[in-house]
Amino acid sequence: QVQLVESRGGLVQPGGSLRLSCAASESGFSINIMAWYRQAPGKERELVASETGGGGTNYADSVKGRFTISRDNAKNTVYLQMNSLKSEDTAVYYCSADCLRRGGILYCDDYWGQGAQVTVSS
Repeated sequence: QVQLVESRGGLVQPGGSLRLSCAASESGFSINIMAWYRQAPGKERELVASETGGGGTNYADSVKGRFTISRDNAKNTVYLQMNSLKSEDTAVYYCSADCLRRGGILYCDDYWGQGAQVTVSS
């Protein structure tokens, strides 16, 4: 079963930056539409950033201007660049995809990464 694999999170000081990556567990698969969620302790999972079918992106108001989704198509990897991090950004971050693509064929399912703990603290 193909899965999404995230990079590890980390401990970052307020104002710092961190980049998370997400890719399929098997080579040759690219991610169709990517979304990033996060879940802080005691809170519900929330949508942080997502791609649209037309190549655009949407961001939660709380991260707009600080977080950016990008892709490296050669590596079949999607990134979430997080800048100007705040303590309230502390959460477990998950990547999610609707479909994976290989050889022109879409494989659609509910794909999730394993989660990456991001802690923003001095």
